[in-house]
Amino acid sequence: MRALRLPQLSSLRAFEHPGYLAVWLGALISNIGTWMETVSMGVYVTQETGRAEWTGGIVALSFLPSVVLSPLGGALADRFDRRAYVAVGITVQLVLAAVLTVLAFTGKLSVPIVGVVSLLNGCASTLTNPAFSAMLAELVPPRDLHSAMSLNSAQFNLGRIVGPLLAALVLQMGGASWALFVNTLSFVAVLVALSRVRLPARDPEAKKETLWAGITRGISVARGDEDIWLVLWGTLFVAALVAPFIGLVPVFAINVFGQGAAATSLLVACQGAGAVTAAVVVGTLADALGHRRLLGLAATSIGVVSALYWLSPTLTVAAAGIFVLGANYLMLMSGLHAFATSRVPRELQARVSSLYSMVLGGGYAAGVWALGALADRVGVRFVTISASVLFLALVLTLRLLSPRSFAGPQTSQG
Repeated sequence: MRALRLPQLSSLRAFEHPGYLAVWLGALISNIGTWMETVSMGVYVTQETGRAEWTGGIVALSFLPSVVLSPLGGALADRFDRRAYVAVGITVQLVLAAVLTVLAFTGKLSVPIVGVVSLLNGCASTLTNPAFSAMLAELVPPRDLHSAMSLNSAQFNLGRIVGPLLAALVLQMGGASWALFVNTLSFVAVLVALSRVRLPARDPEAKKETLWAGITRGISVARGDEDIWLVLWGTLFVAALVAPFIGLVPVFAINVFGQGAAATSLLVACQGAGAVTAAVVVGTLADALGHRRLLGLAATSIGVVSALYWLSPTLTVAAAGIFVLGANYLMLMSGLHAFATSRVPRELQARVSSLYSMVLGGGYAAGVWALGALADRVGVRFVTISASVLFLALVLTLRLLSPRSFAGPQTSQG
């Protein structure tokens, strides 16, 4: 299998590596199925309960495990063959998807069951994701790491475009059970892709370190690097104050605009389209501006963009707003992730990635549930706009107190 040559656009350089491309395509197919399930279950919970708190709570259950399990997942990823480890995690998620599908087809699906499966799936994802991110880093040279992370976010968001559109079609024609069935089958694509790649041999000395020592070493390295520590705090605030726009899309579409599954799918797809558009250019922008400066611009603008999205007077305006917000969010989050992991040796990248996942998942779980609960009481627009303005105020304060955080070259060990 020959590598693609894309020298004219540095954002796409990771595609030059066949192993990365195979995993990227497999993950794309799987994420299309995942977004079909996400939209189907979001609409199901919102229509069954009529409460934003329930919709946000179910979403939060998928991310709560990251608060506890992410460091463990990072330590495990640095002890075992990452390809085999990821394959086991994907298989577990396949089984959980199959259980949900069977319950839907037999008419035994309920909101509490969706919550339990979401929690278990969150556990499996949390333990797998650090290994998956570190595996991607092993499939490309250090200079292409930002490209690899951005393109990985792009495939996730490309699934966010295709998945909701397919979900709307399948929901109309066959119902949620068929959308869940497609998601179950989609996990096979990742397993096939993993069978086609080979990773560099692991250091046998890494297995001699105890799990607890591995976890504490990762935390110690992160705390000892001022830039990584700042990235983790920034990720936490983005996750809690801005990122809940993702989980609250069904609430915005159904409770604010009085629409249903089609409107939910439209907004989710537009967010994905914005993210994919950004992924194509973010690497080139990072090369031109520097990673730190690009992150500063993305962090400063996202609070404004988020507030404008929640102020949208019509569904059409909201679709345009979430397109821009999706692009801004992709630039910021993929940049934060790549910046943090590039500052440590490869044997520690899974552990740093797991800390990023921990604060992202924990902050998002708390934020989406809290904002959803408050939205039921004082209105979704007031709560989400207030959170966006608060995030903007935090960023502007940091810019005044620490201008260095938003300018200057990246230092990397890559």
